[in-house]
Amino acid sequence: MRVGMLTGGGDCPGLNAVMRAVARKGEREFGYELVGFIDGWRGVIDNQTRPLSVEALRGTLPRGGTILGTSRTNPFNVEGGVDKVMATLEEQKVDALVAIGGDDTLGVANKLFDLGVHTIGVPKTIDNDLSATELTFGFDTAVQIATDAIDRLHTTAESHHRVLVCEVMGRHAGHIALWSGIAGGATMILIPEEPFDIEAVCDALVRRHEKGNYASIVVVAEGAVPKEGTMSLVSGETDQFGHVRLGGIANTLATEIESRTSYETRVTILGHIQRGGTPTAFDRVLATRFGIGAIDAVHDGDFGKMVALQAGEIVRVPLSAGVGAPKLVDPAFYHGVAEVFFAG
Repeated sequence: MRVGMLTGGGDCPGLNAVMRAVARKGEREFGYELVGFIDGWRGVIDNQTRPLSVEALRGTLPRGGTILGTSRTNPFNVEGGVDKVMATLEEQKVDALVAIGGDDTLGVANKLFDLGVHTIGVPKTIDNDLSATELTFGFDTAVQIATDAIDRLHTTAESHHRVLVCEVMGRHAGHIALWSGIAGGATMILIPEEPFDIEAVCDALVRRHEKGNYASIVVVAEGAVPKEGTMSLVSGETDQFGHVRLGGIANTLATEIESRTSYETRVTILGHIQRGGTPTAFDRVLATRFGIGAIDAVHDGDFGKMVALQAGEIVRVPLSAGVGAPKLVDPAFYHGVAEVFFAG
C-alpha cells in the first residue's frame, strides 16, 4: 500500500512527530510505502511530493514546524483544484491519504472522502478548538510559551508600575488565553467567548492599584471583542478559507486602558512565537499516539475518520464530527475558576 501524508494550515509543534510515528509503524510493521505532499493541499494540486520514510524522518521528533511545509490552500476554492487532486492521487498511486491539520484542512479531507478518497484525519491546532477531541497537539507547547512570557512580564510590570497587555492566539476560542492566564497569574483574562466590558476591566484595574498592587497583567485572546462593537484591528485580508487575519486587539485595549485609568500601559503580542520551536514532552507523546492511531486506521481500512483523544484514550470519530462547530471554553471553567483571581 502507498500512503500519502500532508500538513495543512498553520505550522504547529508536533507535526513532525506525527509523521515520524506514521512512517515508523507504516513502514516497519505494515510494509507500506510513504509519500509526502509539499505545502499541504497545494502540493496535492500541483503534484509536488517528496519521499517519506523512517530514515527521512529520523531526528525530527523534537523539531518544530513541518519538514513538508504547509499552506492554507483550499482545493475546493481553486479552479479545477479538486480534479487536480484526484489526478495527482491517481498518478502517485496513493491508496490512502493522512491529512494532518485543523478544521479547514480536515474539512477538505472530509469532502474528499465523500468523493471516494480514502482519507484519515489527524487533529492539529494550537488553539485546541477542534471538536470531538479533548486536546490537540501543539496546544500544550503554546500554553507553555505564553506562560513563560507572562512570568517574564510580571517583573517588568512591577518594576515600572505598569499595566501590561499580552495578546495570545485564539480566533474563536480562548483556551490558550485561559490556561496561560491562570498559570501565569494574570490580573484579567479576556476571551472571544465572553465579550468584555471595557469599563468593568478598567474599574477592576483601578481597584487593584488602589490596594497597592501597582502592576497588572491583562491576557487577551486575539479574537476577544468588547460587548459594544469591536476594538479588534484587522487587515481586512482573508485566506482561501475566508478567515480574516486578526491581531491588534491588544493595542487598542492598551490605549483604552491608559486613557481611562492614566496607568502607563504597554503591549506584548506573542504572535507566531507561540507556534515555533521545540514541542513539549506532552505534545511529542500526544502527536506520536495520534500518528500510530492514524496508520492503524489506514491498516484497518477505517477511512473517513479522525483520530481523537477521549478519556485518555486514542479513538476514532467521523471526520464530520471533528470539523463542525469549534470547541469553545467551558463557561464554568472561566467563571468558576479564572474569575476568582481577576484583579486580585
